[in-house]
Amino acid sequence: MKLILSLYFATYPDAISSKIAANSVALAKQIDASLHAVAINVDIPDVSNALSNYLLDLPYKIQEVEATSRKRSKVLLEAIAQEAEQGGVSLTTQELTAPPALMGDLAAKHSRYSDICLVGWAPADQTARMIAEGILFGSGRPTLLLPDSTDLGALGHVVIAWDGSRVAARAVADVRAFLERASRITVVTVTDEKPLPGEGIGERLALGLRTRGLVAEAVSIQAGDSSIGTALQEHALKIGGNLLVMGGYGHSRVRDFVLGGATEGILADLRLPVVLSH
Repeated sequence: MKLILSLYFATYPDAISSKIAANSVALAKQIDASLHAVAINVDIPDVSNALSNYLLDLPYKIQEVEATSRKRSKVLLEAIAQEAEQGGVSLTTQELTAPPALMGDLAAKHSRYSDICLVGWAPADQTARMIAEGILFGSGRPTLLLPDSTDLGALGHVVIAWDGSRVAARAVADVRAFLERASRITVVTVTDEKPLPGEGIGERLALGLRTRGLVAEAVSIQAGDSSIGTALQEHALKIGGNLLVMGGYGHSRVRDFVLGGATEGILADLRLPVVLSH
Protein backbone atom coordinates (compact mmCIF):
# COMPACT_ATOMS: atom_id res chain seq x y z
CA MET A 1 0.00 0.00 0.00
CA LYS A 2 1.43 3.36 -1.04
CA LEU A 3 1.92 5.86 1.77
CA ILE A 4 0.71 9.45 1.56
CA LEU A 5 2.97 12.19 2.86
CA SER A 6 1.44 15.59 3.46
CA LEU A 7 3.53 18.76 3.57
CA TYR A 8 2.12 21.76 5.41
CA PHE A 9 3.55 25.25 5.20
CA ALA A 10 2.38 28.77 5.88
CA THR A 11 3.30 31.89 3.95
CA TYR A 12 2.75 34.41 6.73
CA PRO A 13 4.50 36.29 8.19
CA ASP A 14 7.36 34.73 6.21
CA ALA A 15 7.58 31.99 3.62
CA ILE A 16 9.68 28.90 4.20
CA SER A 17 12.76 28.27 2.09
CA SER A 18 12.21 26.86 -1.39
CA LYS A 19 14.54 24.05 -0.33
CA ILE A 20 11.51 22.38 1.24
CA ALA A 21 10.27 21.64 -2.29
CA ALA A 22 13.29 19.51 -3.18
CA ASN A 23 13.54 17.92 0.27
CA SER A 24 9.89 16.89 0.53
CA VAL A 25 9.93 15.36 -2.95
CA ALA A 26 13.22 13.58 -2.24
CA LEU A 27 11.74 12.14 0.95
CA ALA A 28 8.62 10.88 -0.83
CA LYS A 29 10.78 9.28 -3.50
CA GLN A 30 12.94 7.47 -0.94
CA ILE A 31 10.00 5.61 0.57
CA ASP A 32 7.96 5.37 -2.65
CA ALA A 33 5.17 7.58 -1.29
CA SER A 34 2.83 10.08 -2.90
CA LEU A 35 2.96 13.70 -1.74
CA HIS A 36 0.17 16.12 -0.88
CA ALA A 37 1.43 19.70 -0.51
CA VAL A 38 -0.75 22.13 1.43
CA ALA A 39 -0.19 25.88 1.55
CA ILE A 40 -1.95 27.69 4.39
CA ASN A 41 -2.64 31.27 3.38
CA VAL A 42 -3.35 33.92 5.97
CA ASP A 43 -6.81 35.33 6.57
CA ILE A 44 -6.55 38.39 8.81
CA PRO A 45 -9.82 39.29 10.53
CA ASP A 46 -11.12 42.77 9.78
CA VAL A 47 -10.90 44.74 13.01
CA SER A 48 -10.85 48.14 11.37
CA ASN A 49 -12.82 51.16 12.48
CA ALA A 50 -13.23 54.66 11.12
CA LEU A 51 -10.09 55.96 12.83
CA SER A 52 -7.86 53.11 11.70
CA ASN A 53 -9.25 53.45 8.17
CA TYR A 54 -8.36 57.11 8.14
CA LEU A 55 -4.94 57.00 9.83
CA LEU A 56 -3.58 53.61 8.81
CA ASP A 57 -5.61 52.53 5.79
CA LEU A 58 -5.90 49.18 7.58
CA PRO A 59 -8.24 47.42 5.12
CA TYR A 60 -5.76 48.02 2.30
CA LYS A 61 -2.83 46.76 4.38
CA ILE A 62 -4.76 43.58 5.22
CA GLN A 63 -5.55 42.99 1.55
CA GLU A 64 -1.89 43.55 0.70
CA VAL A 65 -0.67 41.03 3.29
CA GLU A 66 -3.19 38.41 2.18
CA ALA A 67 -2.25 38.91 -1.48
CA THR A 68 1.45 38.48 -0.63
CA SER A 69 0.64 35.28 1.24
CA ARG A 70 -1.24 33.84 -1.75
CA LYS A 71 1.57 34.83 -4.10
CA ARG A 72 4.16 33.07 -1.94
CA SER A 73 2.08 29.91 -1.76
CA LYS A 74 1.69 29.86 -5.54
CA VAL A 75 5.47 30.14 -6.02
CA LEU A 76 6.20 27.33 -3.56
CA LEU A 77 3.52 25.02 -4.90
CA GLU A 78 4.81 25.53 -8.43
CA ALA A 79 8.34 24.71 -7.24
CA ILE A 80 7.11 21.51 -5.59
CA ALA A 81 5.19 20.56 -8.74
CA GLN A 82 8.33 20.99 -10.82
CA GLU A 83 10.42 18.91 -8.41
CA ALA A 84 7.78 16.18 -8.29
CA GLU A 85 7.59 15.98 -12.08
CA GLN A 86 11.37 15.69 -12.36
CA GLY A 87 11.52 13.11 -9.56
CA GLY A 88 8.61 11.01 -10.77
CA VAL A 89 6.64 11.54 -7.55
CA SER A 90 2.84 11.60 -7.54
CA LEU A 91 1.70 15.00 -6.27
CA THR A 92 -1.51 16.74 -5.32
CA THR A 93 -1.72 20.29 -4.00
CA GLN A 94 -4.17 22.31 -1.97
CA GLU A 95 -4.51 25.85 -0.63
CA LEU A 96 -6.22 26.54 2.69
CA THR A 97 -6.95 29.79 4.50
CA ALA A 98 -6.87 30.50 8.22
CA PRO A 99 -6.28 33.31 10.71
CA PRO A 100 -2.73 33.23 12.10
CA ALA A 101 -3.74 31.79 15.46
CA LEU A 102 -5.69 28.89 13.92
CA MET A 103 -3.17 27.63 11.35
CA GLY A 104 -2.04 24.78 13.59
CA ASP A 105 -5.58 23.62 14.27
CA LEU A 106 -6.42 23.68 10.57
CA ALA A 107 -3.30 21.70 9.68
CA ALA A 108 -4.12 19.10 12.34
CA LYS A 109 -7.66 18.65 11.00
CA HIS A 110 -6.55 18.11 7.41
CA SER A 111 -3.48 15.99 8.21
CA ARG A 112 -5.61 13.13 9.58
CA TYR A 113 -6.07 11.89 6.00
CA SER A 114 -2.37 11.19 5.38
CA ASP A 115 0.18 8.79 6.87
CA ILE A 116 3.10 11.07 7.74
CA CYS A 117 3.02 14.87 7.97
CA LEU A 118 5.97 17.03 6.92
CA VAL A 119 6.73 20.48 8.25
CA GLY A 120 9.51 22.65 6.85
CA TRP A 121 11.56 24.00 9.74
CA ALA A 122 13.52 27.23 10.07
CA PRO A 123 15.06 28.65 13.24
CA ALA A 124 12.73 31.03 15.12
CA ASP A 125 9.84 30.37 12.71
CA GLN A 126 6.94 30.52 15.15
CA THR A 127 4.33 29.75 12.49
CA ALA A 128 6.11 26.51 11.55
CA ARG A 129 6.28 25.62 15.23
CA MET A 130 2.56 26.29 15.64
CA ILE A 131 1.77 24.02 12.70
CA ALA A 132 4.11 21.29 13.97
CA GLU A 133 2.59 21.36 17.47
CA GLY A 134 -0.92 21.36 16.06
CA ILE A 135 -0.22 18.30 13.92
CA LEU A 136 1.77 16.48 16.59
CA PHE A 137 -0.84 16.78 19.33
CA GLY A 138 -4.03 17.09 17.30
CA SER A 139 -3.79 14.88 14.23
CA GLY A 140 -3.02 11.36 15.42
CA ARG A 141 -0.27 11.27 12.79
CA PRO A 142 3.53 11.44 13.08
CA THR A 143 5.22 14.76 12.34
CA LEU A 144 8.48 14.84 10.40
CA LEU A 145 10.42 18.08 10.79
CA LEU A 146 12.63 18.93 7.81
CA PRO A 147 15.39 21.51 8.37
CA ASP A 148 15.41 24.06 5.58
CA SER A 149 19.15 24.70 5.85
CA THR A 150 20.47 21.46 4.31
CA ASP A 151 19.75 19.19 1.37
CA LEU A 152 18.08 15.94 2.32
CA GLY A 153 20.35 12.96 1.72
CA ALA A 154 19.62 9.26 1.96
CA LEU A 155 17.99 8.39 5.27
CA GLY A 156 19.96 5.16 5.57
CA HIS A 157 20.87 5.36 9.26
CA VAL A 158 17.81 5.69 11.51
CA VAL A 159 18.34 6.57 15.17
CA ILE A 160 15.55 5.69 17.61
CA ALA A 161 15.32 7.52 20.94
CA TRP A 162 14.00 4.79 23.23
CA ASP A 163 12.72 5.01 26.82
CA GLY A 164 10.22 2.16 26.73
CA SER A 165 7.23 4.52 26.79
CA ARG A 166 3.96 4.36 24.89
CA VAL A 167 4.81 7.36 22.72
CA ALA A 168 8.25 5.93 21.88
CA ALA A 169 6.62 2.65 20.83
CA ARG A 170 4.14 4.59 18.72
CA ALA A 171 7.02 6.43 17.04
CA VAL A 172 8.73 3.17 16.10
CA ALA A 173 5.52 1.83 14.57
CA ASP A 174 4.97 5.06 12.66
CA VAL A 175 8.32 4.90 10.84
CA ARG A 176 8.12 1.33 9.55
CA ALA A 177 8.66 2.52 5.97
CA PHE A 178 11.96 4.12 6.98
CA LEU A 179 13.09 1.17 9.11
CA GLU A 180 12.47 -1.32 6.31
CA ARG A 181 14.71 0.70 3.99
CA ALA A 182 17.42 1.54 6.53
CA SER A 183 20.89 0.09 6.17
CA ARG A 184 21.46 0.62 9.89
CA ILE A 185 19.34 1.30 12.97
CA THR A 186 20.68 2.52 16.31
CA VAL A 187 18.50 2.44 19.42
CA VAL A 188 19.65 5.14 21.85
CA THR A 189 18.63 5.24 25.52
CA VAL A 190 19.48 8.22 27.73
CA THR A 191 20.16 6.82 31.20
CA ASP A 192 20.51 9.94 33.36
CA GLU A 193 17.42 11.93 32.39
CA LYS A 194 14.60 10.10 34.14
CA PRO A 195 13.80 6.69 35.69
CA LEU A 196 13.53 3.97 33.06
CA PRO A 197 11.16 0.98 33.17
CA GLY A 198 14.01 -1.52 33.38
CA GLU A 199 17.52 -2.43 32.35
CA GLY A 200 18.42 -3.44 28.83
CA ILE A 201 15.31 -1.89 27.28
CA GLY A 202 17.25 -0.60 24.30
CA GLU A 203 18.79 -3.98 23.55
CA ARG A 204 15.37 -5.60 23.85
CA LEU A 205 14.00 -3.30 21.12
CA ALA A 206 17.10 -3.82 18.97
CA LEU A 207 16.70 -7.59 19.32
CA GLY A 208 13.10 -7.33 18.16
CA LEU A 209 14.19 -5.33 15.13
CA ARG A 210 16.90 -7.87 14.30
CA THR A 211 14.32 -10.64 14.61
CA ARG A 212 12.38 -8.82 11.91
CA GLY A 213 15.41 -8.97 9.64
CA LEU A 214 16.72 -5.46 10.25
CA VAL A 215 20.26 -4.39 11.15
CA ALA A 216 19.98 -2.85 14.62
CA GLU A 217 22.11 -2.20 17.67
CA ALA A 218 21.53 -0.53 21.04
CA VAL A 219 23.62 2.05 22.89
CA SER A 220 23.19 3.97 26.12
CA ILE A 221 24.30 7.57 26.57
CA GLN A 222 24.20 10.22 29.27
CA ALA A 223 22.93 13.72 28.63
CA GLY A 224 25.13 15.26 31.31
CA ASP A 225 24.76 19.04 31.32
CA SER A 226 23.07 19.06 27.91
CA SER A 227 19.32 19.02 27.40
CA ILE A 228 18.04 15.63 26.33
CA GLY A 229 17.00 17.00 22.95
CA THR A 230 20.49 18.33 22.35
CA ALA A 231 22.15 15.14 23.61
CA LEU A 232 20.06 12.94 21.31
CA GLN A 233 20.71 15.07 18.24
CA GLU A 234 24.43 15.41 18.95
CA HIS A 235 24.82 11.67 19.37
CA ALA A 236 22.78 10.96 16.25
CA LEU A 237 25.01 13.26 14.21
CA LYS A 238 28.15 11.87 15.83
CA ILE A 239 27.37 8.32 14.68
CA GLY A 240 26.24 9.42 11.21
CA GLY A 241 22.49 9.25 11.82
CA ASN A 242 20.28 10.68 9.09
CA LEU A 243 16.89 10.52 10.82
CA LEU A 244 16.01 10.73 14.51
CA VAL A 245 12.79 9.06 15.68
CA MET A 246 11.25 9.82 19.06
CA GLY A 247 8.04 10.18 20.99
CA GLY A 248 6.59 13.65 21.39
CA TYR A 249 5.63 14.47 24.95
CA GLY A 250 3.22 17.21 25.90
CA HIS A 251 -0.36 18.18 26.58
CA SER A 252 -2.55 21.21 26.11
CA ARG A 253 -3.40 23.43 29.06
CA VAL A 254 -5.97 26.04 28.01
CA ARG A 255 -4.64 25.77 24.45
CA ASP A 256 -1.04 26.49 25.49
CA PHE A 257 1.13 23.46 24.86
CA VAL A 258 3.14 22.23 27.83
CA LEU A 259 5.96 20.27 26.23
CA GLY A 260 8.22 17.58 27.60
CA GLY A 261 11.91 18.41 27.83
CA ALA A 262 12.99 16.29 24.87
CA THR A 263 10.25 17.66 22.61
CA GLU A 264 10.99 21.25 23.60
CA GLY A 265 14.70 20.69 22.96
CA ILE A 266 14.04 19.39 19.46
CA LEU A 267 11.66 22.21 18.54
CA ALA A 268 14.02 24.83 19.93
CA ASP A 269 17.11 23.63 18.08
CA LEU A 270 16.48 21.24 15.19
CA ARG A 271 19.72 19.84 13.72
CA LEU A 272 18.61 16.95 11.51
CA PRO A 273 15.34 15.46 10.22
CA VAL A 274 13.28 14.31 13.22
CA VAL A 275 10.08 12.29 13.42
CA LEU A 276 7.93 13.06 16.45
CA SER A 277 4.93 10.87 17.34
CA HIS A 278 2.43 11.37 20.13
